[in-house]
Amino acid sequence: MPRALSCRDRSGRVPWAGLLGLIEPFYTKADGSIEPYPLETMLRIHLLQNWFSLSAPAMEEALYEITPMPQFARLTPSAPIPEDTTIMNFRHLLEKHQLHSAILAVINGYLQDKGLSLRQGTIVDAVIIHAPSSTKNEEGKRDLEMRHTKKGNQYFFGMKAHIGADAE
Repeated sequence: MPRALSCRDRSGRVPWAGLLGLIEPFYTKADGSIEPYPLETMLRIHLLQNWFSLSAPAMEEALYEITPMPQFARLTPSAPIPEDTTIMNFRHLLEKHQLHSAILAVINGYLQDKGLSLRQGTIVDAVIIHAPSSTKNEEGKRDLEMRHTKKGNQYFFGMKAHIGADAE
């Protein structure tokens, strides 16, 4: 069975074969002295690092401290966890060969087939839209959509709005 097919995600949620196929030509092959970490493991660690916005040292620590992370990366208890320099070198490999945009294109193509999209950077802001209190409006009636809320030590009457905008 080809390597790309053997590491397919059973759920079909991640296009592992396409992603690994992009990186495999550039990934270091073992020369007999030191066995590199499996490509799929390094890719999974890289994705975790990006999803959770972790530095390489923080990613290494998370692999020790947060149980689902080494499980997702398919690290076994007997296998050594990659050091932060190994994690950083893998990211540099992807940057050197400009594979980040190709990885994003594969994932977006996969998601687009399912009617979804993935983009970088969303800025979300929460704001309180003020409304007159129930006794001070023109009709003298309470607006049922408005609520009391507390921000810091101050109370407001109105509605919360969460606004998201593309970072670009």
